[in-house]
Amino acid sequence: MPTIAIVGAGPGLGASIAKTFGGHGFQVALIARSKDKLEALAAELGESGISAAGFPADVSDRLALSTALGNAAAQFGTIDVLEFSPYGGLVPVYPQEMTVDNLRPQIEESLYGAVTAVNAVLPAMIEAGTGTLLFTTGGGAINPYPMLATTNAAHAALRNWVFNLNGVLADKGIHAANVAINVFIGAQPPSEGIPYAAPDDLAQIYWNLHVDRDQAEVVVTG
Repeated sequence: MPTIAIVGAGPGLGASIAKTFGGHGFQVALIARSKDKLEALAAELGESGISAAGFPADVSDRLALSTALGNAAAQFGTIDVLEFSPYGGLVPVYPQEMTVDNLRPQIEESLYGAVTAVNAVLPAMIEAGTGTLLFTTGGGAINPYPMLATTNAAHAALRNWVFNLNGVLADKGIHAANVAINVFIGAQPPSEGIPYAAPDDLAQIYWNLHVDRDQAEVVVTG
């Protein structure tokens, strides 16, 4: 059975991606900080007939993240799809307030975390001649929001790298793509007039990117 590793797995988008891929016969490796939450999500997926297991790791801890992905590959036999979407909350920082110190956590999580995750799974994908690398950014990676300067900068760097990856890996059978989400994620908006998208609908985008392999990015604007 193929396996998807979801880095940043949680009860919203991560759970929906897990259910979507699991519904198509994938085993699911769940990676996030909380062991208890991972176990709860794995149990929920199991009730739906999806083989899933949690591998706790903080995405900013490179050794822990590499170890978690290695353990997942050892347990499931392979990682065919990597989905990277950690979410640490929105941290308001305006461009003129950016410093190395307040930018570093965003870079550590979004860019260094993604690089670490890819380094852990890519060699096996190249050897197999197939694989999918999926990433999630906010819409500010394309059109920045002034109050989210550090997040936007980190996501823009990640987005640039994803495009670069896709360009050099396509002829090796590996597809890399970014989903830039510029809406509130939820079954309903936080207030009237706010663009939103349900997690299950967003998860279908990731599945389509994996299956169709014809786009390096989908921008979700509601």
